[in-house]
Amino acid sequence: MAALKANKYSCSTDEAYERCTQGTTSVQVLLGDHPRPPVLSLQASGAPAEATTKLAAVAPQVLEIAHVNPRQPIVDWLNKLEGKPAGSTKAGNWTIDFSTESSSEAPGAILTLTDTLCKTRCGAE
Repeated sequence: MAALKANKYSCSTDEAYERCTQGTTSVQVLLGDHPRPPVLSLQASGAPAEATTKLAAVAPQVLEIAHVNPRQPIVDWLNKLEGKPAGSTKAGNWTIDFSTESSSEAPGAILTLTDTLCKTRCGAE
């Protein structure tokens, strides 16, 4: 998370996640002593199309900072989702889920990466 802070994100911690925000985008990382984050979530607020574009813009840097590999297939896949409300795929040892929300108080888009190698304490309790 220090790398996100160094890139002008403002970070705080709740019970299960460290959350770093910059403008209308945020990154949430599940806390723990895992060798790499078992859950990484990128979120952007706004109309779904606008939020998806924001996620696609920040994803390359955030995935690099979080040491997610392979990054490029994830970014390429996300770029193909423009106009779609949801999708899921796999890349390397990651399961990737994308969704948008338009009919709530907090519209936006969410990209969640889950490490398939994680076996214990892999989600918020």
